[in-house]
Amino acid sequence: MAEAKAQDKLAFLLSLVPYLVDHDRVSVTEVAAHFGLKPEQIRDAVRLIGVSGIPGDTAAYQHGDLFDINWDDFEENDQIVLTNRVAIDDSPRFSAREAAALIAGLQYLSALPEHADRGAIATLMAKLSRGASAEPSQVAVQATETDGTLTLIRQSVTDGVQIEFDYLNSRGSAERRRVDPLRIESMDADWYLRAWDHAREGVRTFRLDRIAQPRISAEPITFRAKDVVLPDSLFEGSADDLLVTIDVAPAAAPLLADYMPDGANTAEVDGRLRTVIRVSHYHGLKRLLGTMSGVAEVVEPAEARRAVAEWAAAGAARYE
Repeated sequence: MAEAKAQDKLAFLLSLVPYLVDHDRVSVTEVAAHFGLKPEQIRDAVRLIGVSGIPGDTAAYQHGDLFDINWDDFEENDQIVLTNRVAIDDSPRFSAREAAALIAGLQYLSALPEHADRGAIATLMAKLSRGASAEPSQVAVQATETDGTLTLIRQSVTDGVQIEFDYLNSRGSAERRRVDPLRIESMDADWYLRAWDHAREGVRTFRLDRIAQPRISAEPITFRAKDVVLPDSLFEGSADDLLVTIDVAPAAAPLLADYMPDGANTAEVDGRLRTVIRVSHYHGLKRLLGTMSGVAEVVEPAEARRAVAEWAAAGAARYE
């Protein structure tokens, strides 16, 4: 029984010290409420911390080897302020630049709909700021033209309601969609929303820069990310897909794996692989081929070849 109590006390002290480190100044009452203990138990633990530490090279406790507390504030105001933290301050820390980079990443993550617990992310950012070797630089994630859409998607998840928008489909016409947002993903420079499409009763992928007139709906969300099994592949085939035959250098073929339909035939032609890919719109095909200059070429249909050729010629003309 005595051993169990000792273990419980040690576990409590191991939790208390980080808590006090995270709170520069905190009252005994607040700490007692947080840990569900009596104030006198907290006072006893604080007094014990004051005689705890790590001995130096001489194996004897010297000045600075023990935790220290603002004892006047503790005795007179019942406030706990650590003035010397043993070993904790000597542990490896993120540099100010590293902490700033991590905070920027967390700022971005907090905007994504699948990260609903933004309070936890904010707490982590605050801890990174306090735990860095120097104060991190003030950073902000650059706004993009899709940020307004992201804001509405995040709001729909927070409010538990669906979102509606006009979407440019594979035929170049706008259709009104009503969806439950599930996940935001990126590929190269493009961002995509994976959502449950209520009109099609299934998961669909929407590119954010082709979404227009987004609006929060009054209808409650039916599916959340935890309720749906999302395929590993970002692109899923649909009846609206456009099939395009291309020749691609063998070394670059893996870059198109997500665009190839199941069972696509591949044959070698003049040292290149001829295969079929699916795209939702020729605009997307232009952007895809633009990243594979010299290693991929459209074979058919003629409309696809013409769309890519005209797009490339228009780009080249801007250099004249």
